[in-house]
Amino acid sequence: MRNDTGGAGPYRPSVRPLVVLAAALLALLPVSAPLPAPALRTVPDDLRIATWNMCGVTQWNCGGTGGAQLKIRALTRLATQDGADVILLQEACSDDVAAARRALGAGWDTAFQGYAHRRATGRYAQVGCGAGRGRAGIAVLSAAPLSRIETVDAQQPEVGLHRGTLCATVFEPGIRVCGAHLSLPGSDRAHPEWELGDDQLAALVDAAGGRTVFGGDLNSTPPSASNARSWIWPDGPYGRYRECDQQGPEGRTGRPTLVSGGKVDYLFTDLPRSGCSVRDTSASDHLALIMEVRAG
Repeated sequence: MRNDTGGAGPYRPSVRPLVVLAAALLALLPVSAPLPAPALRTVPDDLRIATWNMCGVTQWNCGGTGGAQLKIRALTRLATQDGADVILLQEACSDDVAAARRALGAGWDTAFQGYAHRRATGRYAQVGCGAGRGRAGIAVLSAAPLSRIETVDAQQPEVGLHRGTLCATVFEPGIRVCGAHLSLPGSDRAHPEWELGDDQLAALVDAAGGRTVFGGDLNSTPPSASNARSWIWPDGPYGRYRECDQQGPEGRTGRPTLVSGGKVDYLFTDLPRSGCSVRDTSASDHLALIMEVRAG
């Protein structure tokens, strides 16, 4: 973490007590009435994992990206037409995720972590999607049961929006998946000069482990000479792991994942990659990114 002058960030006390408090508030929530427990599934030889920012929060300039039914249909198409076995979601609405799970059938499983605003008083407020669609947050939607579901401790704003990282294990033998939505610069209203993205990226990479796919909306363009925030990227994502679109050790550009152009959505893995594509869902300002890996 450092400030916007490029030097080392000012000393501040550990926010771990805040993280612990937030974790208690943001305990993983069921997003639907209980469905029959999905049967264990062995990992397919060719595993498809997607990440998609659904732009479901009406007040976050998402009013023009379609309503619940359009987003639910787009989400289920990622599973059925695009064949995604696991989908990492950001700016998702809990009721939309629950509806997609019901539409896909009892074999599908979900985990959800809500966003929260930490106020200057230290109290937390949930973030709603609006239009009666439940809480806003990040989620994992999976064609097989999820186990070892965990949130990841990372620096979050002392005052402002807490996004987060959610990890789970899927299939037998296990594949670890972690989906994140990272803070933008200036997210801490009490200390807008603080950069939190470096701490959050490091925590995401540390949580990933082996036989893994991790990523999400990382709110940063790829590291490059033209990216002033390149310093927030640790070596691991493009070194130990490879990104969906990465071509060689230095190929770090990737195709756009925003409808307006630019790349802020990523999928990294240590498994052999066999395909990478993007899908315009017509229901978000983000494209869905889909990676195929050989996992069997």
